[in-house]
Amino acid sequence: MTQTYDLIVRGGEVANHAGRGPADVGVRNGKIAFVGDLSQASAGEVVDAAGLTVLPGVIDTQVHFREPGLEWKEDLETGSRAAALGGVVAVFEMPNTNPNTVDQPTIEHKLARARDRMWTDHAFYVGGTHANVDHLAELERLPGICGVKVFMGASTGDLLIADDDGVRAVLSNVNRRATFHSEDEYRLAERRELAVTGDWTSHPVVRDAESAIRSTERLVRLARETGARIHVLHVSTAEEIRFLADHKDVATVEITPQHLTLDGDEAYARLGAYAQMNPPIRNAHHIAGLWTGIQQGVADVLGSDHAPHTREEKSKPYPASPSGMPGVQTLVPVMLTHVANGKLSLERFIDLTSGGAQRVFQTANKGRMAEGYDADLTLVDLKAKRTITHDQQASRCGWTPFDGFEATGWPMATIVRGRVVMRDAELIGAAHGRPVRFQETLGA
Repeated sequence: MTQTYDLIVRGGEVANHAGRGPADVGVRNGKIAFVGDLSQASAGEVVDAAGLTVLPGVIDTQVHFREPGLEWKEDLETGSRAAALGGVVAVFEMPNTNPNTVDQPTIEHKLARARDRMWTDHAFYVGGTHANVDHLAELERLPGICGVKVFMGASTGDLLIADDDGVRAVLSNVNRRATFHSEDEYRLAERRELAVTGDWTSHPVVRDAESAIRSTERLVRLARETGARIHVLHVSTAEEIRFLADHKDVATVEITPQHLTLDGDEAYARLGAYAQMNPPIRNAHHIAGLWTGIQQGVADVLGSDHAPHTREEKSKPYPASPSGMPGVQTLVPVMLTHVANGKLSLERFIDLTSGGAQRVFQTANKGRMAEGYDADLTLVDLKAKRTITHDQQASRCGWTPFDGFEATGWPMATIVRGRVVMRDAELIGAAHGRPVRFQETLGA
């Protein structure tokens, strides 16, 4: 009797935990039902993957989609559109919107806005503040929440927790792994006078490597003191990598494609404000240290830190120009280019973009291409040579720091829970993204 499936991805090379080789993927009810030879099987829909490599769906665990309150920069629909076009199946979105995502009403409001508007699956961080610290244990267990996010630097208002007592209180009240932007606000304040008007090369001087390592050392000390688990976002210094390598029992690590790829010694002169983000793009010494962190397994995940601003906002002279750059649509081609150039194995890319997210955040049914998991797949052409351009970007901001980047490797299709949402740079059907579920809160 012929086997039947809802969807078969046929004729590609599959790359997953079992290795690489020719195989088909059969999907039923949004779940992977079989990986292997399905040449005799039938399906309601067949995706021809000849010449393509089928990967577990890429998860971007750090994006800022700006909704509600800042929609002129981005919104949940446009940001997730960019994600799907970039081969990303799920995103974890940050709380620094207006209003901030810091309580149950703002969480539920954001989830309601996302429903049937986001092309990808999604989860939201709840922001940790001095005011809501006593409620974080309940808030982190709400549906659709990937965890608590704390800004130790680089933020303003309620979302900034610069002091040890405040960070200690957060870590004492959460049970899941808490996520941190780790820059020392006190040192940043002392160094703001070093900013040179109109000179973006002064950005990594103001926000120097010591600001990052000092904060991360404090954070690890407080995690050990409280017995908490922490996740350090967008690590940007060689010194942090060396330090965190000795503290993997409590700390997981994120690195961004831009910190691995853009060299501040030339990027600020070439890109100006378009190279400005927090923590800063740094020089070759730190880039080499980050690659060591990738190669030695210190890094756990890749996150884009997609944080768009308009061209008008970016046209202001430094330091009035805002920090942040888009990246969710370019994560896959930029990093596959490193694969093509021999700096990164495809297996390590998979680990950093799906398996790592599953381990760090304990996603339920996501992050692995195996029977019973969500049928989330990213289909790529590892040999395709394309140039990244501003015009390709679906983000509302309409630009990318990687304009002109010659990529080798390109996302050709995005499949979310068995639904093809992108094929050959075109979105398909309607937006049906759903909240990601997490193992630590399944009983909530």
